[in-house]
Amino acid sequence: MSDTAKRLLLSGALFLAHAPQANADMTVDVGTNATATFYGQFDPAYLSFDDGVSRESEIVDNTNSNSRIGVWYRQPTDTGEFSINLETALGLRPSAGLDQLNTPDAFDWDRTDIRKVEAIWQDTRFGTVFVGQGSMSSDGASSQDLSGTTLVLYNSISDTAGAVLFRTTDGALSARPFAQSFASFDGARKARVRDVTPAFSGFSLSVSYGEEVLSKNVDDSVSDVAVQYKGAVGAVQMVGAVAYSRVSFENRSTRYDTIGSFSLLHDSGFNVTVAAGDRRDAGSYAYAKIGYKAEWFNVGTTAVAVDYYAGDDQSTAGSESASVGIGVVQSFKDANIDAYLGYRSYRLTEDAASYLDASSVLFGARWKF
Repeated sequence: MSDTAKRLLLSGALFLAHAPQANADMTVDVGTNATATFYGQFDPAYLSFDDGVSRESEIVDNTNSNSRIGVWYRQPTDTGEFSINLETALGLRPSAGLDQLNTPDAFDWDRTDIRKVEAIWQDTRFGTVFVGQGSMSSDGASSQDLSGTTLVLYNSISDTAGAVLFRTTDGALSARPFAQSFASFDGARKARVRDVTPAFSGFSLSVSYGEEVLSKNVDDSVSDVAVQYKGAVGAVQMVGAVAYSRVSFENRSTRYDTIGSFSLLHDSGFNVTVAAGDRRDAGSYAYAKIGYKAEWFNVGTTAVAVDYYAGDDQSTAGSESASVGIGVVQSFKDANIDAYLGYRSYRLTEDAASYLDASSVLFGARWKF
């Protein structure tokens, strides 16, 4: 790691160690019963990966939950609320963008970093309507997770180091990035119209239609539907979702994804999360995680977990990918800081090529304000 990277890491650690507590006064009155709430988070991390031949390290922004800022405008109505949400990532070097041949700029914001520009009408009788840039119905359907460890471990394996290239067994860099073999098939954010029904016995239905407007020279459209569940039975909390999406590309080809996930958390702290996804004619995967949450320290909750990912036919027909991860997240509740450390291994096998096993370590802290 370079001296500059070391200085940046030390500066980030000192900043987080002395970060002020979240300011409850970041909500201000802007009119009759209307409020504006400013928020954000800063999530610097140290990423190190070993491709079987060499190890590289860099200071990054954790793509699992990237640094961002935003504002909510809220206006109560007789039967609910009208709101506007604006949010953008900061454009810092993403952990998912680092590889052996390319180190992204430390700061490179462009319009694809815009996360949300949406108006929301919430009515307690009829549900919620979203209009503008934001989450499609299928966004998050594959990552319902109560483990408390998603900063380092969840089914979107490629968020940690997705651009890193596998090496063939002779030591040469291949054209296979981790992301090509460890997909989650989760939904995305688009310029869309989305409707969510009120919850009935914990279940709600969401449908949406959207188009890509932020990426240049891309003219894709997406339609999807999702069923979500949130509830509890005795001492067990549960969340889950199932979604189906259809993506139409400008070359008139189509893609069909089916995804789902389910997570439960017992009052004892033990939790289990499972997920699965299938992309028609382009691969599938299964994912499982076992975790435990406890108040071991007065500063906040400690969450630990191990997970396993198994993919089929993603990079090529007949390919198999596997990943094992272990991670811990320590909350410092008074400072709104979550510190984390995670290790992950990566394995890919194909009929036409053999690859070296690889691994990554991600260490950092997220401060929310």
